[in-house]
Amino acid sequence: MAAPSRKKKRTPSASARKTRGNPQRSQAPQAPARVEPATRGDWIGAARLRTLPLAVTPVLIGTGAALVVEPAFHWALALACLVVAVALQIGVNFANDYSDGIRGTDDHRVGPARLTASRKARPRTVLIVALAFFAVAAIAGIAIVIRTQHWWMLAIGAVCIIAAWFYTGGKRPYGYAGLGELFVFVFFGLVATVGTTFVQVGVVPQEAWFGAVGAGLLACAVLLANNLRDIDQDRLAGKRTLTVRIGKRATQALFTLFLLIPFAIAAYLALFYPIAWLTLLALIPAAAAILIVWTYRAPRELVVALGVTSLTSVAYGALLLWAFAG
Repeated sequence: MAAPSRKKKRTPSASARKTRGNPQRSQAPQAPARVEPATRGDWIGAARLRTLPLAVTPVLIGTGAALVVEPAFHWALALACLVVAVALQIGVNFANDYSDGIRGTDDHRVGPARLTASRKARPRTVLIVALAFFAVAAIAGIAIVIRTQHWWMLAIGAVCIIAAWFYTGGKRPYGYAGLGELFVFVFFGLVATVGTTFVQVGVVPQEAWFGAVGAGLLACAVLLANNLRDIDQDRLAGKRTLTVRIGKRATQALFTLFLLIPFAIAAYLALFYPIAWLTLLALIPAAAAILIVWTYRAPRELVVALGVTSLTSVAYGALLLWAFAG
C-alpha cells in the first residue's frame, strides 16, 4: 500500500503577511546587519544638545523676574533650578529615543539617528539613562523644597516628571495626539519660568508671567520645526502631531507667530525696562529661522532652523535677564 503523500507547508509571501505596527517597518530587512555599539559621541548626540537652550531660557527669565522683587541674587537656588530644567530636558530626549525607538517611529527619521532605532544601544540601557536624568532632576528638586520649605512643590515636580515620560511613553502618549505643543508651553514655559521666580523670592511678579509666555512660545516653535521636519515619517507611523493634523502651511504660519509674539511681549516690557529693547537683536536669528522654515527644499534644512530657534530662545532669555536686573 502506498504511503500517503505529505502535503508541503506553504509559507505565505511577504506581500501576503499582515503588516503590524509602524507601516514603515514592512520595508525594513528582517535580519539587520550588525551595527557598532554607540560611542561617546553618539550618547552626547542623543542628548540633543540643540534643545538644551530651551531649558536654560526659563531659568534666565525667572531669575531676572526674581531680581525685580529682590535685588539679591540667590545663586544656589537659581543653579538648582537650572539643574532641574536641564536634567528634565535631557531625560525627555532619552525617553523619546527609547519610546519612539521601540514603537518604530524613528526607523526612517530624517534628523540625526537615534540610539534605539539605530540599534547602537539596547533599549533598556537608553531607558535607564532617561530615568537617571529624571532622578537627577528629582534630587535637585527635593533640595529646592528642603531649602524653601514649600513642600507642596513636590507634587509639581512629580507632575513634571510624569508629563515628561508620557510625552511619547505609555500606551497613549499625548505627543502622538497633537498635544505636544500645549504641554511644552505649560511645562517648559509657564511652570519652569514662574517656578524659578517663586523658589527664589516666594512671590510671582507679572514680569515672570510675561517672560514665561515668551519662553513657552519659543519652545513650541522649536517643537514645530522638529515636527515639520518629520511630518512625512510621523504621518506614516501614525504619530498625529499638531503638524500632521494641520499640515505644512499652517505649521509654517504658526511657527512664525510663535517666534514673533515673544518679541512683541519684549517691546511692551521695554516701556518699563528700557534695556529690553535689546532683545530685538535676537530677531536676527529668528528671521533666519523663519526664512528657512518657509523656503526649505529638503527636510534636513529644518535641523538648522531648529538649532537657530533654540539659540534665539536663549538670547531672548539672557537679554530679558539683563533688562530685569538692570
